[in-house]
Amino acid sequence: MSNATVVLRTATEADVPAILSLIEALAGYERLRDQCVATEAQLRATLFGDRPQAEVLIAETATGEVAGFALFCSNYSTFLAQAGIWLEDLFVRPAFRGQGIGKALLRHLASLAVQRGCGRVEWAVLKWNTPSIGFYESLGANGLGEWTTFRLTGNALAALGGETR
Repeated sequence: MSNATVVLRTATEADVPAILSLIEALAGYERLRDQCVATEAQLRATLFGDRPQAEVLIAETATGEVAGFALFCSNYSTFLAQAGIWLEDLFVRPAFRGQGIGKALLRHLASLAVQRGCGRVEWAVLKWNTPSIGFYESLGANGLGEWTTFRLTGNALAALGGETR
């Protein structure tokens, strides 16, 4: 399959089961399946509800088979004084890798960033995921080696936010 047979489109609410399937496959690939608690109901509410929190691009074959996705949202750079795009997840099913789908998704996302006047596109990658790191570097992306990602979740988030669980 070449790039010409891949269709990129904005996800709709009807894609929620496919999106969840891709998220679960990604969680398995990243060895984080035990952390994946997303449900179709949560995805419907957060992606297609009154206040969508993120957007999804779907990559599918000419026959309509879902091959991959990119899930992203807006962020903001105080140093640039510009909006940006945070790529939360990019995943291509193993059977479709090496066919330009990941590059097509990132190219489309970069195009959206330019159209929207964004200053950058950012994402995180697990340190052990050398195939992805090599791929991103081949596109001109740079790792931010001096930055460490921190996360508050669960009980720690609730405690800091003044809530108890």
